[in-house]
Amino acid sequence: MKSFFTLIAAILISFIPGAIGVLFTPVMGHTDAWYNTLVNSSLTPAPIVFSIAWTVLYTLLGIALFFIWRAKKKRNKKVGILASEWLFFAQMVLNALWSYLFFGLHMTTLALFVLFGLIIVSVYMAREFKTVSPTAYYLVWPYIAWLVFAFYLNGVISCMN
Repeated sequence: MKSFFTLIAAILISFIPGAIGVLFTPVMGHTDAWYNTLVNSSLTPAPIVFSIAWTVLYTLLGIALFFIWRAKKKRNKKVGILASEWLFFAQMVLNALWSYLFFGLHMTTLALFVLFGLIIVSVYMAREFKTVSPTAYYLVWPYIAWLVFAFYLNGVISCMN
């Protein structure tokens, strides 16, 4: 039962950047005048797709964090686990910062640079996860793929507006 609560805690923690991001992003059913004036890529998904994708991705990140924590209990190798946890925290900060810069301050180009940093940190995080828990490593890759897609979308907005 303790593992179940640890899993729930890890998932809830992984949603923190999303909870912060919601403060700045247009929420489904609501319009954001600034965002609606932007020229977007023809590949920009419907708003519901973003909501579903982020829900799935944050859940996967939380499950990955759970596997890291579980490995921490089983191993004496604290170095790789500590690096994994710090990289997880760093990607959370960068994820929340992107939402603030992009939607809150409308600084799309600076947000693009932050997103690039987020991708790099996330790849390093995945690499560290692999040394601790291969399952956690695989759970992070859909997030990284989505970040690359988001980089493309952000890049189009930065170039076209």
